Amino acid sequence: MPKTCTHIDAVTDVRHPKRRVCDECIGTGAQWVHLRTCQTCGSTLCCDNSPNRHARAHANTSRHPVIASAEPGERWLYCFPDDAYTEY
Repeated sequence: MPKTCTHIDAVTDVRHPKRRVCDECIGTGAQWVHLRTCQTCGSTLCCDNSPNRHARAHANTSRHPVIASAEPGERWLYCFPDDAYTEY
């Protein structure tokens, strides 16, 4: 069973991407592998497999703990500080 946490449990309405691009990568001309959407502010940024890891950097600087996959067909949440995951 997936491990969950209070940060994930606090997400009542999952935010989905407005656009399927990493705005940070677009600004610098970089490429991304997969996209994640911040569940606090709605920013869509690149994953840890991407060269710049913008979603993790955003979580670290903003203290926004939970992301959702922004990939079509994927339905999961991940909490950076608690290393917790759940499908929805």
